[in-house]
Amino acid sequence: MSRMMAEIQEQPEALRRTFERERAHAADFKKFAAARDFRLIVLVARGTSDNAALFGRYLLEIATGIPVSLCAPSVHTLYHARLDLRRALVIGISQSGAGTDINLVLKNARRQGAFTVAITNEAKSQMTRVADETFLVRAGRQRSVAATKTFTGQLMILYLMAFALGREIELKSVSEIPARVRETLKLAAEIRGMVQRYRYMRQCAVVARGLHYASAFELSLKLMETCYIVAERFSSADFLHGPIAMIERDFPVILFAPPGKTFAGQRQLIKRLAGLRAETIAITSADVRLPGITRTIRVAGKIPEIYSAIPYIVPGQLFAAQLAEVKGLDPDRPRSLQIVTQTL
Repeated sequence: MSRMMAEIQEQPEALRRTFERERAHAADFKKFAAARDFRLIVLVARGTSDNAALFGRYLLEIATGIPVSLCAPSVHTLYHARLDLRRALVIGISQSGAGTDINLVLKNARRQGAFTVAITNEAKSQMTRVADETFLVRAGRQRSVAATKTFTGQLMILYLMAFALGREIELKSVSEIPARVRETLKLAAEIRGMVQRYRYMRQCAVVARGLHYASAFELSLKLMETCYIVAERFSSADFLHGPIAMIERDFPVILFAPPGKTFAGQRQLIKRLAGLRAETIAITSADVRLPGITRTIRVAGKIPEIYSAIPYIVPGQLFAAQLAEVKGLDPDRPRSLQIVTQTL
């Protein structure tokens, strides 16, 4: 078993540990945040952590009503812009806590009036020293270059942040996520059989919307770094504004289609792709019908949309890890990559 697959399997326990050890911290932060009355949230990250930040943008705006911005680190590191960040909460997200540019942004943000929070898996990292406060992803040591358990752990912390900053997120529902992931991992054998069909796939599109838009980015990244597939990711709304023109017979399109606000639009898109003779794979619920779909990966249980992001990315992780092995590639040693990447 690859390290990547082992870490995928570790996620239920890692998520449970993160939730149990950080829930009281989130409750304390809720009181602090109420007194500070933050009017803006800024998320700063790179790589897989940036995909977590993209999810955080949707979750935090929906759950708190506070505008959320995704930071462009080069505004700080290359252009040296001076920003007014009074009454802003700036959240840095990094698996290693060692990203030079992310830490520089946090330092600048503190000088510019923001309160800063670090979300990291490494308790003794530089990030924990530069931020005002730290929420720890307690996933255990990451050995695989392709992040899985640390990514979902970051999403778990973002749920706790959304609880602390708003009223929409219920801790009881968040506490159920690890068990839902455990159930989803039972799809591994089914997905292993499915990926044989895609052994020679060289390109694909990954399409989602709303709370699952970040999942399209994360799955495409995993396909690029472990399977060397050119995997373009799109919002289903943007997909109709141009990219759909590249679709031809047998072109692979992977779609996230969970029940919820975005489902009707995804179902209509699948029908249109069927008319174009595309090869479509939907990650969806066990109890929905999608006429025209080529293949389906069905997540068990009725999961409220707002709590579905973590269980629904797990089939994508399994798909990428197992496809890499079928292609004869080592997902633990992607060429030209290492766990910590330094940029400015």
